[in-house]
Amino acid sequence: MTETWSTHDIEFRDDVVVKRFRSRERAEPLREWQALSLLARYAPGLAPEPIREDIDGEPPVVVMSRLGGVPLRGRDLGREQLRALAEAIGTLHDAVPTETILALPACTWYPPVVEGKARAWSTGGRELGPDPMVARAFEAGRAWLAERDTPAEPGPGIRPVFGLSDGNLANYLWDGARVRLVDFEISGRSDRAFELAELVEHVSMWPDGTEADTTFFLSCFELSDPEIARLRDFRALFAFVWLLMLLPDSPGHHRNPPGTLERQAARLSARLDRIG
Repeated sequence: MTETWSTHDIEFRDDVVVKRFRSRERAEPLREWQALSLLARYAPGLAPEPIREDIDGEPPVVVMSRLGGVPLRGRDLGREQLRALAEAIGTLHDAVPTETILALPACTWYPPVVEGKARAWSTGGRELGPDPMVARAFEAGRAWLAERDTPAEPGPGIRPVFGLSDGNLANYLWDGARVRLVDFEISGRSDRAFELAELVEHVSMWPDGTEADTTFFLSCFELSDPEIARLRDFRALFAFVWLLMLLPDSPGHHRNPPGTLERQAARLSARLDRIG
């Protein structure tokens, strides 16, 4: 069976997965192979095992072992699944030595990129739809972003981590006992507050409008005070980014159920109220 994604094709065989890349603009094949190799060394079992690669080929190819389990996306997440998800994320963040992380390139989806997208997507005439709550949240998000001064690079008390940099729960596989991770094509150096914010604010965390217990999930991590402040800030930023991606003139609007935009507007307003 072969599935097609925007940057790659995936062929599922009995015991291996063949990933053929249609893009190497952001070094996606190299990042994928690098991640699988690092995790095979420092956190065996957390991700597919690397089998072989031809990252310079046409197309670039990475072959990895096939994991069992089902994606967490689209499922009601109880505390058993959330605890297992936190354990997997904690292992990802803790396993790779700091000196190795610092030598890696940053994830391709990282603070300057996210902030830049938010600023670019919130300028000009956007189609906001008929609900005044959406318009109010949009303007509140723009005003907050104009005053935001959070440094892109993490400061003291914020530990660098190896990051998946993708909160889509389709990349987290549950086998009934543990969670394992797939899809590392934008992975690299990151920080824990940013990574956790990206995950808990991802729209896949509330597929039917009911949010997973993110308070419980975050309680599984011992965060420093600077990380807590950075997490709060990036949750607001990601909430705004998701509002922008769900507006009627955005492709994401039609890929989500009716009412998603309005719920995101309420979510952003709540996040900004917590900061204010």
